[in-house]
Amino acid sequence: MILSCDFLAAQAYSDRFTESLVIRPLEDGKVASLFTFTTLMAHASGRDPINDSEDKPQHYTIFPLSLGQILREYAITELHLTLNAGKWDYLHWGTPEDADVGSGAEMWAWMADGGADSIDSRWVGVRNAVSGLLCASLSSLSIQRTTSPLLAFPPLGDLPVIRPTNQTDASKQYHLRHASLPSEHVCTENLTPFLKLLPCKSSSGLASLLNPHKLFDADWHGMGVHVRWLERKGVEVKLTFQAVVDPVRYSPTHSRDASLGSMFDRAIEKPCPVAAESMIQVKSPTDAVFHLSPDAHMENGIAVYDLAEAEYPLDISLRWPAELSFNYLFSSVHTSAPIRVTRVLRDASQTHGRLTVSIINESNHTQYVAYLETVPWFIQFYLHTLRITVDGEPRPDLLHRLSYTPAIPHADPTVFEPIFTLPPLKALRFTMEVEKAFLRYTEHPPDAQRGWDLPPAVVLPIQNPDLPFPISPYKSQRIYTSTLLVDLPTPDFSMPYNVILMTSTLVALFFANIFNTLTRRFVWIQTAVA
Repeated sequence: MILSCDFLAAQAYSDRFTESLVIRPLEDGKVASLFTFTTLMAHASGRDPINDSEDKPQHYTIFPLSLGQILREYAITELHLTLNAGKWDYLHWGTPEDADVGSGAEMWAWMADGGADSIDSRWVGVRNAVSGLLCASLSSLSIQRTTSPLLAFPPLGDLPVIRPTNQTDASKQYHLRHASLPSEHVCTENLTPFLKLLPCKSSSGLASLLNPHKLFDADWHGMGVHVRWLERKGVEVKLTFQAVVDPVRYSPTHSRDASLGSMFDRAIEKPCPVAAESMIQVKSPTDAVFHLSPDAHMENGIAVYDLAEAEYPLDISLRWPAELSFNYLFSSVHTSAPIRVTRVLRDASQTHGRLTVSIINESNHTQYVAYLETVPWFIQFYLHTLRITVDGEPRPDLLHRLSYTPAIPHADPTVFEPIFTLPPLKALRFTMEVEKAFLRYTEHPPDAQRGWDLPPAVVLPIQNPDLPFPISPYKSQRIYTSTLLVDLPTPDFSMPYNVILMTSTLVALFFANIFNTLTRRFVWIQTAVA
């Protein structure tokens, strides 16, 4: 994606690196943290796959070279990849700082059309390249899991017009590819190459707090790579790491007091020398009186620490002096999330089931949401069985628009993307019958009896449901549901094992007897008579 220029033109480009850490105490005693590392290459632009096919020099300073080469090779304008472990609890944790909290691996990209290579071939190439870069099993994001949703994943940056005309619409020159793998998780082998993309690695600055022994022991954790192009600014790559830790679990007195040392087992020893800005923000809890150390500059109820002016080693602590131990009062824990979603797949048998989804509007006004369900081809929806109810009463009028792409066996997945109208303070429920296909025995995973993981559904609040397809200019906070585990018709894989054992035994007995008969010599042996 990046930079085709000669040496003199390279002087016009400048990289700017910033880092930030947002710490937010939660009402259930846990603490959410978000690390953000942003590198902006000013005035850079994406590669035109048609007119910029030559291999021209690329100049980098602190922009990650390995990632930049992948973006340029496959002409990627915007790329997003997240690897998460666990399920984000919207009810008790509220809205996440970074919206991409779907369980497992999720990857989507916007690419300009044209050139010698097709969109699909470039998608396969960038998927395999990023898989090798971050040591993740993204090669499993095959065509059977790749979709092109209409609404849920609009571009978060700008799309440059690559072939200007009198009536040019940049969105029509670009295509979206999206895929998710709920069974993929993040671990140390992903964090190590992730840190190598940073200019200071993990030797200084906020990245020195990324201790895998603590991060991967958190109740929820995930990392992300986000690349986008911003008009009049340049190319931005944002690396994020989110974690939700439980200080009460580590405390011998069951206290929710937290610090950098207790959460990450480290303190910040020195700042990153190339960071133009390095900030830590601690959001103030509202449920009790707390004490923050060391003192910080307060801005709108947020404590701000500037690492350029801090004293080292820096270990920020958050304590509740009036509490001897933390009491879990789940009945009083609530969030201001305007929408809640529950999703269940009930199995009537191994071949049929029913999908039930409830979308609850917690606000006092009518809302519009886009719902996205993408499942592999072996789960097929019976669209004629779609039933929409509110308080048990049929409400088909609440379906504002519907986009449905049926599955192609052994190839494309099912894409179900409706737009619903949510009445205030009501729960909309829709159900649909599904059929579970028979798989070839070679298509089953090694742990076939466990079942198959289905990707989380996505709910996107929207402002105007009458916006045309396929691109919408709104950019709302996505809400992810939990993953589903579906039980498909599974053969008894122990039978081939039994047949192999029996056949091997018979062959061994037959071969041994024949071999014995052919090779043994029968002779008379004279024995002495006493």
